[in-house]
Order: sequence, then C-alpha cells, then structure tokens
Amino acid sequence: MRLVVLGAAAGGGFPQWNCNCANCRRARTGDPAAEPRTQSSLAVSADGARWLLLNASPDLRQQILATPTLHPREGVRHSPIAAVLVTNGDVDHIGGLINLREGQPLALYAHERVHAVLDGNRVFEVLNRDTVDRRTLPLDRTERVHDAAGEPLGLSVETFAVPGKVALYMEQQGGDHGGAAGDTVAVRLIDEARGTEAFYVPNCARVDAELAQRLRGAPVVFFDGTLYRDDEMIRAGLSQKTGQRMGHVSMDGPDGALAAFAELEVRRKIFVHINNSNPALLADSDARARVEAAGWEVAHDGLEIEA
Repeated sequence: MRLVVLGAAAGGGFPQWNCNCANCRRARTGDPAAEPRTQSSLAVSADGARWLLLNASPDLRQQILATPTLHPREGVRHSPIAAVLVTNGDVDHIGGLINLREGQPLALYAHERVHAVLDGNRVFEVLNRDTVDRRTLPLDRTERVHDAAGEPLGLSVETFAVPGKVALYMEQQGGDHGGAAGDTVAVRLIDEARGTEAFYVPNCARVDAELAQRLRGAPVVFFDGTLYRDDEMIRAGLSQKTGQRMGHVSMDGPDGALAAFAELEVRRKIFVHINNSNPALLADSDARARVEAAGWEVAHDGLEIEA
C-alpha cells in the first residue's frame, strides 16, 4: 500500500494567506527550515495505478499538479483518482471536491452526516451525480472500496468516530459544539492483498481509551498535529480559541498526543493537519526536536511511504 501526503497543513495552509506570524514570515522568505505546505489530504493506492483520496482540500488542484502519479495517462480524459473518502464536513476537507467537477467518474464515500452537509449545499451539485456515485460508509464496519464502475481498488476501509466537533460554519450560537458520531471520523486502511494497514486521524479532540486501544501497536498512524500547545493561538495573538475549543488535541501537554502515544507502541507516527502557528513546522525549533525525540515525524507535502 502506497500512501502519499498531498497536503500536511491545517486549514489555510502554510503560510496562511493573511497571517504575518513568525512562522509564516519565515516561510515567505524561502527559509529552508520553514517549508510551505498545502491543506490536509492523503492519497492511497494498493496497485499504484488507481488511487483513493482521503479528503479533498481546497488546494487539491495544486496537489494533483505536484503529484505526477495522479496525472492523466490514457486518452484525452482520464484520472488515476478513482474514489474520494471525506472524514468530516470541514471546509478544508470538502472544498476541493469542486475541483473534481469535470465529469470524471468517481466514487465519493462519507458518513451519512457528512453526505447531508454536501446534499444541503447546492454548489456540490457540480459533481454530476450521473458520474460521481455518492456512497455512505457506516461506522465500525469494514467496507471494500470500489470505483464508480464497481471495480474494487484492492483497499478496504473501516471508519470510526473519534472525539471532535462540528465544522465551524455549522456551529450554533451558544450551543453544544461537540457534534455527534459521524461528524468526525478516522479511517483504518487495509491493503487486501498484503494484509497491511494504516490509520488516518486528521482531526481529533482527545485520545480516549477507545481510540488508544484501536491504535495500539499500529504500523502507521497519520495523526492530528494542529497545534503544539493548547493555548498556542491565544499566545500568538491569532485567536481567542484553544485547541480543545476547535476540536483538536495538542501535541504537547499532559493530555497531548506525545503523552497519549508514549505507551501505544505505534511503529511509525506522523503528524498531519498542522496549523501555521505550530512551532513544530520549523525544522530548527525546540518543538520539532522534542517531537522527533518522541519518535514522531512532521509530515510535509509529497511524503510517501509504503505500508
């Protein structure tokens, strides 16, 4: 199973278009320690020819151009992208679907709550339902992934709910923002021929006992690395929201990912969905050194691994 990080940053990318924080300033100057990144997305293939996208970021067109394995190869109209799986309704995970509107046959997988978001916004009708087959994924059940014509891709997926929240634009004033099962899901990816697996958890509010048990001993986990500290954006003067309020567990701290994964014996741990404010983005930062000392990698666009 081949996995390619198309985009490693959180919403807004790195540098973010309207951000003048120290991280973004360094990225704009071409500082090699502040490598730019596009918004979060992953591509997966069992055969290297047909690909499943995990999330479709607003930067998807740019990401496809930067990834030769996703370029057309046959005839005048073709794409190796056979299916897309969306893990939640956040703009940075569904906005790129609009880039796939040219009538290319695709299968679009999501939980029914995410499909309801797409169905409720007519702009997504640019994805012609005659060619884009919208398929519902139930939680906690392994499902084979097929292309629009029903041909299997050699991959199976199991989606499961993780602690999170509804998308920002769906929040109700003064209401409960915790969301319901299906608003935020993680994905277990299985290569059917090889029996290998990997986990993709780009959004997560905390590592509870159930999630820890699922991930224990996993060969590869791509995990939410939005913030280094819970109050990071407040300290930087960028927002008044903590990471927890935004539905993201932080890397550091007693309840952070570094501590939560310390005893899980995950063989390869990779942070994705990294916010522009996160000091771990900088290759020469103390935060990066601490993350790497704990056995983690900080993903960059184009990172490719075999599982």
